[in-house]
Amino acid sequence: METTTIHDFIVQQEAAYKLPIPLGKSWSWSMLQHIDTSFLYKNSQLIRGKDDFTPVKNITRPILNLQYRAEGFDVKDITHFVDDKDDYYKSFLVKKFYEKWARENAIDTVIDQMVESYVDFGGALMKEVNDVKPEVVPLQSIAFCDQTDILSGPIGIKHYFAPDQLQDMESAGWGNPKNGATASIDEAIHLAREEKKSETNTQIAKTPGKYIEIYEVHGVMPIRYMDRNSTSNKYVRQLFIGCFYTKLNGEKGFVTLFHMPENKSPFKFVKRDPVHGRALGFGGAEELFEAQVWVNYDMIRMQGMLDAASKTILKSTGMNSATIASKNNLKSLENLSIVDVGMDSDLQQVDTFPRNLKLFENSVATWEQHAQQMGAANDSIMGEAPSSGTPFKLQELVTAESHSLHEYRKGKLATFWDEVERDWIIPHIAKELTKGTEFLADLDLDELREVSQAIKTNMVNDMVKEKILTGQDVNPDMTKAFGDLITEEFRKKGSKHFIEIFKGEMKDLPIDVRTNIAGKQKNLAATVDRIVNVFRFAFSNPQGFAQVMQIPGMASSFNQILEFSGLSPVDFGGIDKMANPPQQPQQPQPSQGQPSPLNALAAPQPQNA
Repeated sequence: METTTIHDFIVQQEAAYKLPIPLGKSWSWSMLQHIDTSFLYKNSQLIRGKDDFTPVKNITRPILNLQYRAEGFDVKDITHFVDDKDDYYKSFLVKKFYEKWARENAIDTVIDQMVESYVDFGGALMKEVNDVKPEVVPLQSIAFCDQTDILSGPIGIKHYFAPDQLQDMESAGWGNPKNGATASIDEAIHLAREEKKSETNTQIAKTPGKYIEIYEVHGVMPIRYMDRNSTSNKYVRQLFIGCFYTKLNGEKGFVTLFHMPENKSPFKFVKRDPVHGRALGFGGAEELFEAQVWVNYDMIRMQGMLDAASKTILKSTGMNSATIASKNNLKSLENLSIVDVGMDSDLQQVDTFPRNLKLFENSVATWEQHAQQMGAANDSIMGEAPSSGTPFKLQELVTAESHSLHEYRKGKLATFWDEVERDWIIPHIAKELTKGTEFLADLDLDELREVSQAIKTNMVNDMVKEKILTGQDVNPDMTKAFGDLITEEFRKKGSKHFIEIFKGEMKDLPIDVRTNIAGKQKNLAATVDRIVNVFRFAFSNPQGFAQVMQIPGMASSFNQILEFSGLSPVDFGGIDKMANPPQQPQQPQPSQGQPSPLNALAAPQPQNA
C-alpha cells in the first residue's frame, strides 16, 4: 500500500520486516528471527525461554570465539603509503600518523566489532559518521530494511537516547525547523516515557529515567515525504530522524527532528558466505543451529533421566501391600529402622537406573563433532591435545588446512576494510595531515635504522660542507667517527621519538592503503620454531653466532625471532650493531681438511693481481 507520510512508511516497513521472505520452494527466512536466534544461542539461551532447571550446553560460543581470532586482523596489519615514486619516502610519516590516529579513535575496537557481526550473523553493516571513524551498526538495532539485499532499499535504525544525549544533537541541527523539524528537542524529551521496548515491540522494560525512541531512516524515498504539497512521483535520497510518542488517548503520535536530502548512502556492507536471495550470508552461529538444537534436546532428556535416577521409589507386594503403604512413612524413619511387612509380603526398591544415558552422551559427542566440522574448528585449533599416537606432521597439516577456510574469509574482510579506508578514512587523514601536526611515535628496528641512517647522512654532509667552506681538511676517518657519534646519540634516545609534519607538506599526495593479512597473521609460534631450528644448526659451528650475524639475511631472521617472541631487537644492541655486528678476529684455518661453509663466507677472499 502506498504511503503519503514518512511516519506511515516507517510503520508499514517495520511491520513488513517481521514477516519472513521465501527462499526457494520450501524455505522461508526472517532476518529478524535469524538475528534473534543467533544472539540467543550465542548467549546460552533458548528460543522458547529457559529457567534454572533447563540445561543448556553451549557448543556455539567456543566456536564463534575461535572464528573471531582466526578471521580477524589488527591495525598493525594495515599499511598506508604515498603512491608516488617521488614522494614515496613520505609513506613513513603517513604510516606513523595513522598508528596514532587509530589509537585515538579505537580503530582496533571497530575492526573487532565488524568481525564479530560478520561471524555471528553472516554480515557486517558499516556507517560513515561525520568524517571521523566509521561505526559498526548493531544488526539488532535495525528497525527495517530490504531482507533480500540490505543496501538496495531504505534502512531504518532504532536508537534509544537519554535526554542529555538527545540535547547534544542540537549542535547537529536536530530540532531546528530549518532542517524539517516539527518539534524541538525539549518537546521530544517531554513526550518521552520511562520505558524501552524490545526489538519485537512485545515486551516493555521499565527504566529509571526517560529514553527517547529515535528512528533514523536513510534511503531513496518519495519526494512528497519532504514536501507534503508535492504531487510529484519523483524519488530522492533522504535522511530522516524522528520519534513516536503516545498521546493521552492512547493513540500514536509522531514528531520529526531532522529531515533533509542526502548526497550518498553512508553505508557499506560485507556478507559472509552469501546465500542467494537474502540479505545476510550464512552466519557462524547459523551453521551451528542444528547441532545446538539437538545437543539441547539430548541434555534435557539426560537431565530428566538423572532426575528420575535420583529418586528412591519403593514397591510392596503381597497380602499386606495396602497396609504397609498406609502405615509406614519411610521419609521419617531413622537409620537402621525396621519395617514390619507381615507374612507373605515384601518391600523392594524400584530400579530407576538410567540405562540409556550412554546413548544420549554419544549423541551429544556426535553433534559436537559435527559442529566443529561445520565451524572449521577441529581439536588442534581449539587448543585440545591430539589423540595419543597422532604424528606431529599430520597434526600440523590438519591444523593448517583448518585455518585455510578462516584465511579465505579473512581475505574478504581485509578487501572490504581496504574499501572502507579508501572511501572514508584516508580522505579524513589527508585533511589532518595537510594541517600539520607533531606527535610521539614508537619506531620498530627497521624504522629506527632507516631514520638514523637518514639523519646521519644529512648531518655528515652538513659537517663536510662546513669544513670545506672554512678551508679545513676532511678525511674518511673523521666523517666515520662523526657518523658513529650521531648514530650512538640517536640510539640512546630509545624507540620513542617526536615526529613533526609541517603544514602543507602532505597536500595533494596520493595516499593508498594495503591490508596485509599474510604477514604477521601467520602462526608466530611455528615461524619462530622454524627460524630457531636454522640458528641451532648455525650455532653448532665453532665460530657460531658472530660469523652468522655478518650474513644480512641471518641477522634479519634473528631480529624476527626477537620480535615474534615479544622482545625488542633494540634492547640487544645498537641500531647499526644489530645489522653490522663487530668483526671477530679471524681464526687460523686447520692445515688439513676443508673449511666450513660459514667460515668460508666470513673469511677474506684473495684479490687478483
